[in-house]
Amino acid sequence: MEQLSIGEFARMSGLTPKALRLYDDLGLLAPTRVDPFNGYRWYAPEQLDQARLVARLRLIGMPLARIRAVAALPPGAAAAEITAFWRQAEADTASRRSVVAALADDLRTKETTMATTGPTLTARSAARLGQGTRPAQQDALHAGQSLFIVADGFGPHGSAVPAGLAVSAFTALDTPWDETDGDPSAALLAAVAEAERTLTAEASALTDPDHFGTTLTAALLVGSTVLSAHIGDSRLWLVRDDRAGQLTRDHTVVAALIEEGRLTEDEARSHEDRSLLNRAIVPAGTRGHADANTGISAGPDLATTAVRPGDRLILTGDGVHAVLEPGHLAALMVAQGDPDDVGQAIADAVEQAGAPDNYALIVVDLAA
Repeated sequence: MEQLSIGEFARMSGLTPKALRLYDDLGLLAPTRVDPFNGYRWYAPEQLDQARLVARLRLIGMPLARIRAVAALPPGAAAAEITAFWRQAEADTASRRSVVAALADDLRTKETTMATTGPTLTARSAARLGQGTRPAQQDALHAGQSLFIVADGFGPHGSAVPAGLAVSAFTALDTPWDETDGDPSAALLAAVAEAERTLTAEASALTDPDHFGTTLTAALLVGSTVLSAHIGDSRLWLVRDDRAGQLTRDHTVVAALIEEGRLTEDEARSHEDRSLLNRAIVPAGTRGHADANTGISAGPDLATTAVRPGDRLILTGDGVHAVLEPGHLAALMVAQGDPDDVGQAIADAVEQAGAPDNYALIVVDLAA
């Protein structure tokens, strides 16, 4: 019987040797032969479909014991078991919804007015936007006085760039804010809704509106706080005391499973669906939209972060953080220098790594 080395099997299945070793350790996919001297694993070509199935079942968060059972079933029975699992997952989510709503309402009653009593901070920024090896530029950014945005669009070449359209819906917010200007969180939400309306209008003329949208991460400086609106897998980082921390959470399928402990970082890096978004700004009424009747049902993540003089904010599209190794990127973020120096160093590192995607980044240093 023809056998494939673990390297050949990895290439053909779209997985990494490390993921295959993990599946063996978990009892999900055993090799057909293990060399008794060097421990090298060998697989049969007939196991390719099973390997891909295991990877996809891991992606939907199915427990290990249930994956083992499904992988042993014929296709029809496996399909029925997967459907049953997902129905239960949806029912469990629905049952928790009322608990979430009650908890949120309880916390809102205890909410205090956003503190703006600290020093009013000023921002000094630098931005870099690169096309990389892609045939067109679909990223967009805005680096203003108090508003900073990175967006990563997707859509047919030759059409309007959805990232740029979305960013334009926010730029009126780039003005100094105080208590008399209203609620900045509400203003950010309204800008997201306006971005969606703009994309919806633009998509009406497209032949494929289902693949037209953008991620977006916006940071608005208000006094001594930063309010952020985030949807997708662009990121906002805070550098403080020589450490870089991610303030946003990626809205991808694999990110959610990593947080739940159902998928490892190594699996995520090699998974064929690692960039699959579960939230983005897309036209209403399209397949990517959460609810065509009510608008943005998922909406952006809103957060308020207290900042102080000496802090650094960095916004990156996935053409930056998906290309650079985490430790390397962190070292570049915390490096001494002004925003222009740091931004150029990060852009140079992306180019040296091959720049396989469009990339966008903004570096913002805060001072009293």
